[in-house]
Amino acid sequence: MIKRLTPLALILTVAACSEPTPAPEPPAPAPAPVLGGVQLDQPIRALGTEPFWGVDIRPGGLTYSGVDRPEQTAPNPGAVVQGTVATYTATTTAGTALVVTLMATECSDGMSDRTYPLTARVDIGGEALNGCAIQSAALAAMPPA
Repeated sequence: MIKRLTPLALILTVAACSEPTPAPEPPAPAPAPVLGGVQLDQPIRALGTEPFWGVDIRPGGLTYSGVDRPEQTAPNPGAVVQGTVATYTATTTAGTALVVTLMATECSDGMSDRTYPLTARVDIGGEALNGCAIQSAALAAMPPA
């Protein structure tokens, strides 16, 4: 005797035999931007001479310091990368505009034999400062000048 399946039983029987559909894989995270061999999502040090100045670029913020100048901090807005140039545009906690521009061209600080992978320009409070930049870890590993 052949039993006749109701439409619901037939659907359930067919569904029980089919393989489950695998869940879609999440998209891979975008690679961190790299400029001149420097990873922009890692700490970077921009520095210059005449006058001596520095900007620390960390994921949590930007810190500007200079000789005879007050230290200023700003949130890190992230770099806007266009070709071989990365720009950070922020406002310090003191209300001063701070723009750090990194260019993928080798740079010498003019006072040592050191060569840096990036050229830097910092505009802060109406002053334009020129210098060099490097991954902070690479700078720490350099022999003293």
